[in-house]
Amino acid sequence: MPLSVPDRLADLPYAALLRPHTGPLRSDERYDTVHFDGGDYRDQSAGGATFLECAFTGVSLSGMKLRQARFNEVWAQAGRWVACELSDSDWQDSAVTGGVLAGVAAHGSALRRVVFRGCKLEAVNLRAAVLRDVVFEDCLLRDVDFGDAKLTDVSFPGSTLEEVRLRGARMTRTDLRGAVRLGLTDGPEGLRGALISSLQLMELAPQFAHALGITVKDG
Repeated sequence: MPLSVPDRLADLPYAALLRPHTGPLRSDERYDTVHFDGGDYRDQSAGGATFLECAFTGVSLSGMKLRQARFNEVWAQAGRWVACELSDSDWQDSAVTGGVLAGVAAHGSALRRVVFRGCKLEAVNLRAAVLRDVVFEDCLLRDVDFGDAKLTDVSFPGSTLEEVRLRGARMTRTDLRGAVRLGLTDGPEGLRGALISSLQLMELAPQFAHALGITVKDG
């Protein structure tokens, strides 16, 4: 897992090889060691495209269609991924830092060894996605849907979860202990297989009691 994520473009192992991108994005294109810097790729289609050892800095990808796109060793910083179509996309050995992902459809995607750091994820659909060795570090996850997803070795250090859905999720060695808040909309059933702290268990106790039909009353 790439726990050490570069803070600067210059620190990327392939930084010296990057060349600037010009023009629109295209479907099924292969982008190798390309730097996308500050561009506005609004409502373009690049479905099936492959991005290998690429960097995205300050880009806007509003309305982008990237279904079945592949992101391998990609570094994205301070970008806006708004209303993007990323379903069935494939991510590996990549990092997204300081970005905003809002209204993103990423159901059925596969993420392996991916880090999200300091990101805001809102209304992101990750239903039936497969996440392995994924870290959400110091992120805000609001209205994120992990329903029916498979999470293996996933962690959330310093992150806040609000209105997150986990129903039907299958979790293995998924560590929620570092999360600042666990706000779940569909009850605790989706936590099966997860690792939580004793304090989190106490905070979730009312939801567990409700799910089991238990009435808790003092006096």
